[in-house]
Amino acid sequence: MSKSLRVVFMGTPAFAVPGLRSIVASQHELVGVVTAPDRPAGRGKKLRFSAVKDAALEYNIPLFQPEKLSSEDTVAQLKALEADVFVIVAFRMLPKVVWELPQLGTFNLHASLLPQYRGAAPIHWSIINGEQVSGLTTFLIDDKIDTGAILLQKKLDILAEDTMGRLSERMQVHSGELIIATLDGLASGTLKPLPQQEAAAINTAPKLTRENTQIDWNKSGQTIVHFIHGLNPFPTAWTLMENNEETVQVKIQNAHFVTGTPTETPGHIKVENKQLYVSVADGYVYIDKLQLPNKKSMETAALLNGFQFPTTARFV
Repeated sequence: MSKSLRVVFMGTPAFAVPGLRSIVASQHELVGVVTAPDRPAGRGKKLRFSAVKDAALEYNIPLFQPEKLSSEDTVAQLKALEADVFVIVAFRMLPKVVWELPQLGTFNLHASLLPQYRGAAPIHWSIINGEQVSGLTTFLIDDKIDTGAILLQKKLDILAEDTMGRLSERMQVHSGELIIATLDGLASGTLKPLPQQEAAAINTAPKLTRENTQIDWNKSGQTIVHFIHGLNPFPTAWTLMENNEETVQVKIQNAHFVTGTPTETPGHIKVENKQLYVSVADGYVYIDKLQLPNKKSMETAALLNGFQFPTTARFV
């Protein structure tokens, strides 16, 4: 058995929680947790804890929520924990003065098979781009974004029905075991970091914005479906619906594609037999779940029970 390491864990969203729990359940000692400061949220602007803070409070682990990671106080507090290693899952950029503190370094769990999909949204973009394989990587942090030496990787197939949310859930199931395997390997000295091999074509995973989450109905049908599923459940793909002088925003969460030879221009809406479908260059994109302005997200069949799309409406 390898020796027990003193570990500081840093993370914020629910995706990071299985990693934290796995360390608590392991032979290693979790000596501190760093997460985002509480933020006002919702209509009442009540302070909301991060998912990682909620989990850390269960275990009564020393908790840190610094506004500025590079402040002298924060660095001193982290140094005082005398951790052997820092573990990062879905957290913000670390300054060098922080990530170089532990003797064994700082490693990050990234939701892709690096060097592919470096960046802020790897799960989203792997589905948007129609990939069939993704995975998890633990790697040592260095001066650049997601470029450090690889420690361990685990491949995961992307299934035809996967959305970003479904693939994220499957990744969470495996994230804890990969973190513990990485800690064990570092503790025993058997894990040797390998520099990332630069591929000829590297896909990136840039931050998602309003501009890059809008549906382009001129693309092929299956490309559009991948795009919609890659943004489900958040931030959600959207389109504009034009009807005469009115233009509104519609969010689309689920869809499927049927090949065909439409005579209508891309974006033309049809409603038949409780189904809503949109003409695209190579067939029809059937909308299975969507959200109209000021309404709840609904399955299309349920929505069409009480809502009629104007015959002149089209998506643009």
